[in-house]
Amino acid sequence: MTMTMTAPSLKAVTLTHVRYERGDRVGHFLAWISLVPVFISLGGFVSHLIFRRELQGLFFSVGLIVSQLINEVIKTSVQQARPATCALLEMCDSHGWPSSHCQYMFFFATYLTLLSIKGLSFWHLRNNPILHLATWSLSLLTMFSRVYLGYHTVPQVFAGTALGIFLGAVWFWLVNTLLFPYFPLIEDSPFGRSFYFKDTSHIPNVFKFEYHMARAERQRQNMPSNSKSD
Repeated sequence: MTMTMTAPSLKAVTLTHVRYERGDRVGHFLAWISLVPVFISLGGFVSHLIFRRELQGLFFSVGLIVSQLINEVIKTSVQQARPATCALLEMCDSHGWPSSHCQYMFFFATYLTLLSIKGLSFWHLRNNPILHLATWSLSLLTMFSRVYLGYHTVPQVFAGTALGIFLGAVWFWLVNTLLFPYFPLIEDSPFGRSFYFKDTSHIPNVFKFEYHMARAERQRQNMPSNSKSD
């Protein structure tokens, strides 16, 4: 008696798995654009939380996570299929409405723009038109790339865009209206003291402030011991 083995159903981790047609330079460029959310998450927020420990950055990143969880709930509830072109990309094992890439980028653009306009940008680029141009250009290119590369339909990317803008604005209001007054309490809490999370929005130029504080501390340490005792 011969036994037949059934091949297991396999699923790939598609965090950086973006396909484009060989030889298509526009597609190649847009494939890299599609990875911008990954670069923002890993290169931007992770490094910012490790090295800066800003409460504004912490809640910004939490908002993006909440937004993506909402996206996943909607996708699994609506269960709208991706376009037929998706079959060639080996990405049709997930639903397409709304586009999570567009929702991520437009949440990011909306929150960062409102933060910058209010003058609380944790990168200290306050209401900078170059920052706005770069952020929204990347968001629009991401939107276009998802359709061009065949991962989404036009309605799917517009749904992700609208939801990202809406959630970004709502989250900004929640953080900077309801939670912001409690930032000093979070700083003084066991969490803030243990992980050194802080709020520096009251300092006009944090980099200048840290530069002068570091120099002053070095000069204090280099003072002769007798001068310190005096």
